[in-house]
Amino acid sequence: MQSHAIHLKRRPIGAPVVDDFAMVAAEVPAPAEGEVQVRNLWMAVDPAMRGRMSDAKSYVPPFALDAPMEGPAIGEVVASRDPGFAPGDMVFSRLGWREGFTAPAAAIQHRDCTALPPQAWLGFAGSTGLTAYAGLLRIAALKPGDVVFVSAASGAVGSIVCRIAKLKGHKVIGAAGGAHKAAFLRDDLGVDAAIDYKAEPNLTRALAREVKAIGASGIDVYFDNVGGDHLQAALALANPYARFAICGMISQYNMAEAPVVPRNLTMLMVKSIRMEGFIVLNHMDLEQHFLADMRAWHQAGLMRSAETVHEGIGNALTGFFGLFSGDNLGRTLVRLG
Repeated sequence: MQSHAIHLKRRPIGAPVVDDFAMVAAEVPAPAEGEVQVRNLWMAVDPAMRGRMSDAKSYVPPFALDAPMEGPAIGEVVASRDPGFAPGDMVFSRLGWREGFTAPAAAIQHRDCTALPPQAWLGFAGSTGLTAYAGLLRIAALKPGDVVFVSAASGAVGSIVCRIAKLKGHKVIGAAGGAHKAAFLRDDLGVDAAIDYKAEPNLTRALAREVKAIGASGIDVYFDNVGGDHLQAALALANPYARFAICGMISQYNMAEAPVVPRNLTMLMVKSIRMEGFIVLNHMDLEQHFLADMRAWHQAGLMRSAETVHEGIGNALTGFFGLFSGDNLGRTLVRLG
């Protein structure tokens, strides 16, 4: 089996460009004892991959140069020399950015695609959904009556946060970039107020306006995917004892200089705000309860993924770049098979 893969040629400075990467074709070897050969059907791209393109110390190692990058993928077993897997099995791996691979059986996990579509395991039933679930219910400790503000609310994680908060009966304010995304927040996710931050000269004033419009005094929970001006606005409109779950800060990832906002971090003290950053790998103990809830919500027609789908490995970088230009809606996926 031949596979095309995306390699990292050099570490980006600022925003990544096409010349930082290379498309490489290679023959996938037959599996040895204890190995499995997989043809990937779907892969996902997400903003956190930008961090692994740098060699800065982080909670996961950086991508190696001149080697295939890695990312979540769903594939089908083609050949197996491990008793735990058979041809036709659907499996999850973190060996995306390639059309196929051979790897030790320990690198893949079975996924049941009879009740859920394969790509759901890269969205609401996968680490993306668990990130939303853990951040909202454990880190932000969502409780009755909370008003929830979500940045990048039309994105992969943010859209699921909005769905969960609405399912639990909360008022939700979502921010996203562009009129079509604001319409998606209102019409598809059912948020109580939607902010098109690209149309607002002052995000803090826009949030204050929407808080008032829904009859609230402020926000009790902020789920942060953006940082910068969004975090500054959330601090300004936070109620006393608000809880902030810091999932990501995409506005900062490609900055070459130190950020200048938020300027109002003293609000953490003045309002007794609790702000906590988190990564999903530290909350895998929730996975069983999370999956039970997601399956039940999906079967009831209450949970589904918003997806932006690109066709073929040759469009994987287009999907990745779109995360930073705001072209995506929901989870960004690449159909490989």
